[in-house]
Amino acid sequence: MARIANPNSSSEKAANNIDRQRERERKFMLQNCYRHADELSTKLVQRLLDKHIVETSSESTLRELFSGQLSKISDLEEFEVQFKIAPLRGLVTDPNFVSLYLTQYIIEDLLDHPLVQDVFGDDLDVYRAVESVIGKVRPTS
Repeated sequence: MARIANPNSSSEKAANNIDRQRERERKFMLQNCYRHADELSTKLVQRLLDKHIVETSSESTLRELFSGQLSKISDLEEFEVQFKIAPLRGLVTDPNFVSLYLTQYIIEDLLDHPLVQDVFGDDLDVYRAVESVIGKVRPTS
């Protein structure tokens, strides 16, 4: 006799728990990014300049741009974020989606800003610099 699939099976519950945990982590990170956007953007700009990732003629403009991105990311649809980070998804294992988003922003959009002279390093270098600051908003497991 065939076995009927039980929607309440243990594997289904485990998958649902993982999904809920990821969603809670996502909301927590987005709230922290929004609340601390100015502080995080200041630290991020300083880290990018210290690591010689970004060369700019206006640090304050860079801080405003990153603060805007950190505030805006919580308003974006999930699809928009996933579309933006798609080229970098395989860059590291267990990536921080906010760091991936900002890395892609630096590589793709910031490079075209008139006050940014150049962006140095490969994708992983940029991600590591961003993650060293943004990783602090990620909840510890």
